[in-house]
Amino acid sequence: MALLALGINHRTAPVDIRERVAFTPERLPGALTEVVALPQVNEAAILSTCNRTEVYCDLEGVDSEPVIEWFRAFHKLRREDINPYLYLFPHQAAVRQMLRVASGLDSMILGEPQILGQMKTAYREAIKANTLGPVLGRLFQYTFTVAKRVRTDTAIGASPVSVAFAAVSLAKQIFGDLNEQTALLVGAGETIELAARHLHENGIGRMIVANRTLERAHTLASEFNGYAIALSELTAHLAEADIVLSSTASPLPILTRQEVERVLKVRRHRPIFMVDIAVPRDIEAEVGELEDVYLYTVDDLQEIIQENLQSRQAAAEQAEEIIEVQVSHFMGWLRSLDAVSAIRAYRSRAEITRNEVLNKARRLLAHGKNPEEALQYLAHTLTNKLIHDPCVQMRQAAYSGRVEILDAAREVLHLPTPAEAAADNARQSTAEELVAMMVITHTDT
Repeated sequence: MALLALGINHRTAPVDIRERVAFTPERLPGALTEVVALPQVNEAAILSTCNRTEVYCDLEGVDSEPVIEWFRAFHKLRREDINPYLYLFPHQAAVRQMLRVASGLDSMILGEPQILGQMKTAYREAIKANTLGPVLGRLFQYTFTVAKRVRTDTAIGASPVSVAFAAVSLAKQIFGDLNEQTALLVGAGETIELAARHLHENGIGRMIVANRTLERAHTLASEFNGYAIALSELTAHLAEADIVLSSTASPLPILTRQEVERVLKVRRHRPIFMVDIAVPRDIEAEVGELEDVYLYTVDDLQEIIQENLQSRQAAAEQAEEIIEVQVSHFMGWLRSLDAVSAIRAYRSRAEITRNEVLNKARRLLAHGKNPEEALQYLAHTLTNKLIHDPCVQMRQAAYSGRVEILDAAREVLHLPTPAEAAADNARQSTAEELVAMMVITHTDT
C-alpha cells in the first residue's frame, strides 16, 4: 500500500484555476466512485474548498500517474492547463499534509478553524460513497485527533487574524458575553457576512443587517435569525445597537458625529462599540472623540492582526513539532499492518498444534492413563512442537553464518545475547559453588 495526496491550493494556483478543479457537492459522489474504480486505488476521499482541492488515496503500488490522469480527465483539462499547479505528496508526506491542513497550518489565514470542519465533511462524504477503508479511515480519525491536540496544546487559534474575527473578539473584550447585546451590521459583503457568522457563533443576542439592497440584507439576516432593514432606516435603528460594524462602498460617511451624539442621548450613554471597516470611511472620524463610543478603523484592526499573526507564527512552530511526532506514530502503525497476516498465520498454526496435542492428551485420559502422565505428555509435546521450527531455523542460520537472523530471533523471542548468557552461566556456577561449600562446611562441623 502507498498513500497519496495530490491537489492544488491558494499558494500554487490562481482562483480561475482553483474554480476549474473544484468538486461541487452534486458531482462529488460520482467523482469518488470513479477514482476508486481505478485498478490502482483502494480507498479515496476528496477535500474541495474555495482555497484548495485535494484528493487523498490509498494506492496499490506507488504509481500516481493514473490518479493524475483521472483528475485531468474529470475536469476536462489538458496537461499544460493543470500540471504546473499540481502538487504530489507520497506516503509519509501525504500523512503530514493531511495533519497540517486540518490543523490550519496550510491555510491562507494561519490557524483558521473552518478547515477542520471541511475536512470532516470530506470524511463523511467518502463514507457515504463507500470509498473509505481501514487505512484512510484510520488516517482521518487520527487527523481529527491531532488537529484537536494542536488547538489545545498551542495558541494557534487564540489570536484573531481576520478583520471580522478581530472585530468580534474586541467586542467580547468590551462587553464580555454577547448574549444580551444587539449588533447592527451595515453592508452585506464578505467581511460583514463573516462577522455575522462569528457573532452568531459567539451567541449574539440580536442581529440587525442594514443594506442598500433590502433583499440581500434579508438573505444574510435570515441565515442567522437576524432582522433586515434598508440602509435608509439606519439612523432609526441605531439606538438599539450596542455593536456597529460597517463596510459599505459609500463614497461619503453614512454616520456623522451629530447623528451618533443624538443616539447616545437616547441610549442614556450606554456605550457603543463601532468598527468602520470601509475605505473610504463609513463613520466620521470625529465620532471617536465622543464619550461612550469605542471606534476602531480597519487600520486599528490591522495592527492587532499583525501582532496576532506573530503570536500564531510562534504557535505554528510548536504545532509543526507536534505534527512531526504524530506523523512518525501513524507511519509506525501503518508499517505494523505488514505484520498482521504473518501474526495471524503464526497464531493459527499454534492453535492447530495445541488442539492436536490436547486431543491426544484427552484420549490418553479416556484410555485410563494417569492424569499426571497425560499432563506431562501435553506439556512436553506441546513445547517441543511449538519451538521445533524456530530452533531448526536458528541452527541453520548459525551454520550459514547469518548472524542477523540470530539477532532478530533474540529480539523477537526476548533471548539473552551470548555475552548475557555467559554472564548468567557464570553467576549460576558461582551460586552452585557457594551452595556446595556451605554443605561441606556444615558436614565438617
